[in-house]
Amino acid sequence: MSLFKARIHIADTNDAGLVLASLGGDRDAFCEIVTRYQNLLCSLAYSSLGDLKYSEDVTQETFVEAWKKLDSLRDPEKLKSWLCGILRYKVSHFRRKEANQPIKGADELEELDEKNGTPASEGKLEDQAISAQQQALLWQALEKMPETYREPLILFYREQCSVEYVASQLDLTEDTVKQRLSRGRKQLQKAMISFVEDTLTKSKQGTAFTVAVMAAIQGISPPVKASILGTGAVKGGLLFKWASLLIFMASFAGIISSYFGLRAGLAQSRTQRERKRTILFVSLFFGIVIIYILGMFGLKHFAVNDYTMAAGYSTAAHLLVLAFIVSYGVLVIKMLKGMRKLRAQERLFHPEAFQAQADQLHSKQREYKSRLRLGGIPLIHFRFGMPEIGDKPIVGWIAGGDLAYGILFAWGGVAIAPISVGIISIGAISIGAVGFGLFGIGTIAVGAIAFGASAIGYKAYASFSSLGWESAFSNGFSTAKDAAIGPISIAQEVNTPLAADIANLSLMDQSYLWIMAAIIVLVIVPAVLHSNKVRKIMGKP
Repeated sequence: MSLFKARIHIADTNDAGLVLASLGGDRDAFCEIVTRYQNLLCSLAYSSLGDLKYSEDVTQETFVEAWKKLDSLRDPEKLKSWLCGILRYKVSHFRRKEANQPIKGADELEELDEKNGTPASEGKLEDQAISAQQQALLWQALEKMPETYREPLILFYREQCSVEYVASQLDLTEDTVKQRLSRGRKQLQKAMISFVEDTLTKSKQGTAFTVAVMAAIQGISPPVKASILGTGAVKGGLLFKWASLLIFMASFAGIISSYFGLRAGLAQSRTQRERKRTILFVSLFFGIVIIYILGMFGLKHFAVNDYTMAAGYSTAAHLLVLAFIVSYGVLVIKMLKGMRKLRAQERLFHPEAFQAQADQLHSKQREYKSRLRLGGIPLIHFRFGMPEIGDKPIVGWIAGGDLAYGILFAWGGVAIAPISVGIISIGAISIGAVGFGLFGIGTIAVGAIAFGASAIGYKAYASFSSLGWESAFSNGFSTAKDAAIGPISIAQEVNTPLAADIANLSLMDQSYLWIMAAIIVLVIVPAVLHSNKVRKIMGKP
């Protein structure tokens, strides 16, 4: 009973789950992959080769090759198209080797009759076999048909006349399948229709085929190399867990640092209104992120289940990213102006709340400036108190505050520096909720090279959506002029080896985890240190 339940569980697993399990050495998971796609691949091979035996041999070779090279599959959700690509290569290679295709050494039907010494009408079919004579007759009827109609027809009769199955396997609409089946039948001679239906039904692969494939890979070890996926998934074990954790933390480091920003904001607050306003702004920042995440998951779900509208959903995803950028920009401006104005009002109506030394307008506790200066600019300049009307931006070689300009590094609400980290960051290397730079990183990244949950750039790499000029890579929506890799991709080259080369995925494989770790350090660590320093100087709320 336990084995039966385990089998049910595997059968219900999606392609991505089966690929990851197979990469971990689970042969039962790969067996399910074979069972799931053997009929499709055998049918496509037969449609090209015209010989049942050879089509099954080529399909078995395809599955064995897939087992050996499963670690090269970057997007498990594209398993079916990846298998079909291997099959078509094997078919092409087979044709080059065999001079007498589609049926090697096959004679014309009349010659077979003479060799057998028996009229074709007197031959008897075995229940579980199709004779060479019948194969020749079957292929004579099918080979004259265009492949566009032949493939759906073969799949249709092998799968008990299921239009829905044919549509899902060939990524067509049911109406398109019905139209192609109708035109395909008309091209068959009426006398052959019933014969073709019967022989194709008997040629369907079953358990024996699966067993043959599993026996072929029995002595072959599972792939060694880790399979790097669009969402950053790596082969099982500790490496998989660490990579997943790093990717989550890196993509949403802005959210994590917002929590420490809230703690610092509450420590800076001196009245009930200021505390409520701080919580309101942080809640709005969180709310925008939640809407963005739910929107991306929803759009991807609809796009994957309705490829005819994929372009529309992709456009909606990129518009959602634009809305995120505009919303964060407007909210940051309102926060910077609103909190200064509120502080001025609270000083006027509640002067008793600002009696502490740290709350005096010119208190040295509100800011830290290092004595060491380079070119007249402090080496380090940080603000710890809530900004007041009349306060100037923080400027230093290393600067931090609500509005910070750094000669080298800046951190804060709006940070501008060669290396900048903030809610809105601008610089050569910018990291933040929204980062603009030559190398932009963050929840939303914009740059020549952009890397984040969503990315816009010359080269864009993302978890949810990427919009690139030359190339785009993501686990969701990928749109670019030249090359795109992802489940929903739009470009001249889509999910091909050339696209992978243009996107420099091999380089990304080598530096992926280092980039993740760097983002976490640069975003979260300053937020924690600033929050703790503010609470220490300004007092806990």
